[in-house]
Amino acid sequence: MLTSYLHAFALFFSLLNPFLMSIYMIGMIRNSEAKVFNKALIQGCLIAFIVFMLFAWGGEAIFSKYLNVRFEAFQIFGGLIFLVIGYRYVFQGADTIGEMRGAPEHLAGTIAMPFMIGPGTISAAVVTGMSLPISGAAMIIFLTLALTCGLMILMKFAHDHLRYKHAKYIDRYVDIVGRLSALLIGTIAVDMIINGIIGVMAEM
Repeated sequence: MLTSYLHAFALFFSLLNPFLMSIYMIGMIRNSEAKVFNKALIQGCLIAFIVFMLFAWGGEAIFSKYLNVRFEAFQIFGGLIFLVIGYRYVFQGADTIGEMRGAPEHLAGTIAMPFMIGPGTISAAVVTGMSLPISGAAMIIFLTLALTCGLMILMKFAHDHLRYKHAKYIDRYVDIVGRLSALLIGTIAVDMIINGIIGVMAEM
């Protein structure tokens, strides 16, 4: 049972990936006030928690009954998206992610989607809901989002206090950590695609 919890946590944390997310949101980290950034980030995490819990509770039924699509197809598509992100980042660097845009009142939704709430993380929510009791799934999702939010706030704090004296080190961090995170994302993406294909073949 403990292994299932650890696997679910590792899957969610790897897909949310606050280190890669910090690069995705580098424009907002650089240009937003700490208070605005922190508020939008917390609101974005709350939005993501509600969406993840919906899919963890509804499971595959949401896809088969209401959306009339296979969950395996969603897994494959989500894997392909993360594979493209990981592949492009490894070879092209931070330029492939792009900077955040939008007025401050819209930042929470922009943070929540498309990076927090995407095919990969929704698939992870469904898998977590299938492998754990709903209370356990809620705990894992909450802890992962809380840790992600806390690390992002810490990164914003560090950036604001170090950007003038240690700008070159921040740029180096963005490049090295981003590429390492992208490798992990790409590996998980391939695993998602394989699981989706196996699921489709099993139904034939």
